[in-house]
Amino acid sequence: MFDPDTALSASSSAGLPPGPGARFNCAAWLLSASSRQPQRLAYTDGRRTLTYGALAERVARCAGGLLALGLRREERVLIALPDTVDWPVAFLGALYAGLVPVAVNTLLTPDDYAYMLEHSRAQAVIVGGSLLPALLGAMTRADHEVRALLVAEPDAPLHPAEIDFETFLTRAAPKPAPAPTAADEPAFWLYSSGSTGRPKAVVHTHANPYWTSVLYGAAVLGISASDVCFSASKLFFAYGLGNGLTFPLAAGASVVLLPERPTPSAVLARLTGEGGGPRPTVFFGAPTLYASLLAAPPPEAPLALRLASSAGEALPAELGERFRARFGVDIIDGLGSTEMLHIFLSNRPGAVRYGTTGTPVPGYEVALRNETGGLAGAGEIGDLYVRGPSSALMYWGDRARSQETFQGGWVRTGDKYLCNADGTYTYAGRADDMLRVSGIYVSPFEVEATLMQHPGVLEAAVIGIEDEAGLCKPMAFVVPRAQAEVSAEELKAFVKARLAPFKYPRRVVFVSDLPKTATGKIQRFRLRERARTLT
Repeated sequence: MFDPDTALSASSSAGLPPGPGARFNCAAWLLSASSRQPQRLAYTDGRRTLTYGALAERVARCAGGLLALGLRREERVLIALPDTVDWPVAFLGALYAGLVPVAVNTLLTPDDYAYMLEHSRAQAVIVGGSLLPALLGAMTRADHEVRALLVAEPDAPLHPAEIDFETFLTRAAPKPAPAPTAADEPAFWLYSSGSTGRPKAVVHTHANPYWTSVLYGAAVLGISASDVCFSASKLFFAYGLGNGLTFPLAAGASVVLLPERPTPSAVLARLTGEGGGPRPTVFFGAPTLYASLLAAPPPEAPLALRLASSAGEALPAELGERFRARFGVDIIDGLGSTEMLHIFLSNRPGAVRYGTTGTPVPGYEVALRNETGGLAGAGEIGDLYVRGPSSALMYWGDRARSQETFQGGWVRTGDKYLCNADGTYTYAGRADDMLRVSGIYVSPFEVEATLMQHPGVLEAAVIGIEDEAGLCKPMAFVVPRAQAEVSAEELKAFVKARLAPFKYPRRVVFVSDLPKTATGKIQRFRLRERARTLT
């Protein structure tokens, strides 16, 4: 039988993670709450629940079963699961066994999965039944053979070579103690959601989730055992992994999962406890979803929220203020990245300054650098660099891009920021999205945020286009609110009245929606492609 006390004694589960070379297993540390409160709810996905004791038992069985299949330390396990109670079992089980889980997006094509199978050389795959056809298609395309295919909640009878995940867990002998992993050795991979090119495999250590949980989850958000956490961002994203796994488990809190797409109606059903589930006290979303929630009919049942969090893109001030007026809680906007695992620049509960991304999270240091690599001057927009204990080790198999991003302890984020007089930071766009209009940098986000202050605008995205003289001018794609009547000239005048004249969009195109990545980030390259067809 699995004994939490034995597991914890085999891993450094209290205090700071040990130094280089010393033992620390992230899964064992996160399961420490199972020995303190085995009957407390850990997870519910709307159909199934897991207590902390049951979670620890299933994680140990998953670890023992994977090793019994012949997998060896440090080999990769591809995880393509929806956000059900099976996800934390699979992810933590691999970590507990000393294997390396590779969490992948559930919205990809067979070609995408084929690339990830080849790139990671995963020896096993744990896949949800609804995703099995895509993974089988990927396995026929990939120049790599998978040794074991485990299927969670299959939609149809399985072939002999496919293993039912529930049966696998039931029959597996629990691993009695965690693998003797070290704090600074590779623990898991997350593929970046980049809007162009092949995604990069970001390699994180066993200690990195500890640092994000302690420095941000506990110290900034104040997550405790009394909280119920709900993240619309999925577990395979760095943001969602912290929100729905490492932060709550480190605190002994409960988690509400959403296996389906986070539509406004589905999210509000979870927030109000529809169906008898616990009402979340902490909610994690992205600006696009907050805009959709505000556009949806208000919920009839009360919410229990004490805090809302936002990341993925900078939160427009207007959205935060409207959400607070509607629901009575602030949105804590922050900036994180897959490379840093979670948020390192953030507003604080009780000290929110909407329109900014707040100040550095304690334990992290940021710097703004100009085009020559020196520090940006007062009031000058600069490239944002960050350093802190949760930095990834590398991009797997990509030396050139690793050296470009990970620079002597600093991580180049690719974001442009401005440091305000009060020490807060204001987002100025991605480094490759900044517009140089009339010789002056223009932040697309600044123009977008201004457009969204108009009562007829739901969403907006701004790109640069060349005019007849080959000069860069702003162009706006606007999603109007339902039943709103607004013209392009009205919006141009609206921006001119609020920003410097050269910043207004020379052209406004009305669209029904904006192209986005699975994380909700606007795909500006697609807007540029569309703009070329319009000019």
